[in-house]
Amino acid sequence: MSGSRPPGVSRHYVLAAGGTGGHLLPAFALAVELERRGHHVALVTDERGAKIPGKPAFLPAHVLPAGRLGKNPLSLMKGMRAIWRGRAMALRLFDSFEPACVVGFGGYPALPALLAAQAANIPTVIHEQNAVLGRVNRFLAKRVDAIATAYGEVDRLDPRLANKVHCIGNPVRPEVLALRGEPFPEFSEDSLFRVLVTGGSQGASVLSEVVPDGLAMLPAALRHRLQVTQQCRPEDLEAVRARYAGHQIPAELGTYFEDMASRLAEAHLFIGRAGASTIAELTAVGRPAILVPLPIATDDHQAANTREIVRAGGARAIRQTGFTPKELAKQIQTMALHPETLANAAHAAWNCGLPNAVSDLADLVEGFGGAPTMDVIRVSETQSAIAQTGEALAREAVQ
Repeated sequence: MSGSRPPGVSRHYVLAAGGTGGHLLPAFALAVELERRGHHVALVTDERGAKIPGKPAFLPAHVLPAGRLGKNPLSLMKGMRAIWRGRAMALRLFDSFEPACVVGFGGYPALPALLAAQAANIPTVIHEQNAVLGRVNRFLAKRVDAIATAYGEVDRLDPRLANKVHCIGNPVRPEVLALRGEPFPEFSEDSLFRVLVTGGSQGASVLSEVVPDGLAMLPAALRHRLQVTQQCRPEDLEAVRARYAGHQIPAELGTYFEDMASRLAEAHLFIGRAGASTIAELTAVGRPAILVPLPIATDDHQAANTREIVRAGGARAIRQTGFTPKELAKQIQTMALHPETLANAAHAAWNCGLPNAVSDLADLVEGFGGAPTMDVIRVSETQSAIAQTGEALAREAVQ
């Protein structure tokens, strides 16, 4: 795609995202790109989302009620009331801000804003970060004007909607994207073997339990060259440190690394979870990986996220039930015992990257014209729409 905005035209856009980093980080990236193009952008989220690090300073955050709709009738009614209040607040925001388009990134906090936009005849776009369409995006998919996806194959996406689906990828942080043109770090039979281990924003205890012992089982030709960087949960830190010391493997451990981009740049192999942002960064830079999908992820979406990169040969996936030190050592040997094998896997991962995701998403959003005149919505119609929403999402929760 290429930019479709006429020179000098400045519009207003609202981005709506749930209160997790997986939903909000792509929203932040789009906000930066739209602001760079001369537009005004506002964020709609919940209280948790307003506190997620990384929000651009120019981006105002509007906190709306965002109820979850579960199986219990009392919680369902409570959630519907919260959606009703959030929708009314969003309509008031739209009345003054007059957005040309409202973009949803998933999660329950995005729902009131998208429902309000559709009621007011404002164009809507949703972005799905995972390889399984999320519950809220699933409910909205038939009603929105465009669906942006991160993968060419997305489960639970109605094939009848193919005419409004755009595979654009997941936006990646600029400091990571800048590494795409850099070569894979030199890896020979004599060089260091740098391994980066992370388990999402909070770390993962299973990685702390398995990875040190798995690395210790590698043949001496690999084990003696290891240099490990591993993110751990605070409560696991000292136990992991003791394990690496016992195995005489040099390891830098921490609960959080500020310079993750530079560590990814140096890494020969990544071991960790299969969140959407993680895979987007691995494929943007071209780093081979051993991925352990989070087993409790909704709709098993992390396992689905691994399909493309595994098929391409850029990664190997191990289910957590089979993630043992012996299996890990076996998979590492398959990838890294010969330098050319690891370099080939890095190139395969790189080929899966969609580095223009944020600009392509901005192009898609800019394709919608100026803000339409707000419609007058009858209260009875609004209450009916909210009730239908609650019933539909409650059915999804049971499935």
